[in-house]
Amino acid sequence: MFRGASAINMDAKGRIAIPMRYRDPLHVHGAGLIVVTIDIQSQCLLIYPLQEWELIEAKLLTLSDTNPVERSFKRRLLGHAHECELDSLGRVLIPPTLRQYAGLDKKAMLVGLLNKFELWDEAAWQQQMDDSQTLIQSQDLSSQDRLADFSL
Repeated sequence: MFRGASAINMDAKGRIAIPMRYRDPLHVHGAGLIVVTIDIQSQCLLIYPLQEWELIEAKLLTLSDTNPVERSFKRRLLGHAHECELDSLGRVLIPPTLRQYAGLDKKAMLVGLLNKFELWDEAAWQQQMDDSQTLIQSQDLSSQDRLADFSL
């Protein structure tokens, strides 16, 4: 559904404009409602259409509240989750705490990952791409079961 990386700007109020090509799918798959939360493995934000986020919530519901790791996992994702709505211009307000977590300022990257987006500070995204390139080049991908079929 969502693919590609788009350079976008954040305004002084903390709003980003979702690129036009994504607006219709966001309205179809969630009535323009999205959920923004932190990525617990990277310094970026995750943006889900509401319908996709509800699938995540169903999985989170199966985690234990008595297991400290599972509870911490739920607390991080759900505690930072904010439901937001695209305005008539296709903009969404990113809450200040989430902007701070991801180090977002003016220049950002919105990256489509099929069922969700990642929202990165532009410089952090570039560093992530450099780190990813180094990691991939250092690996024998044919020995990675799930990656062996990819001959790009």
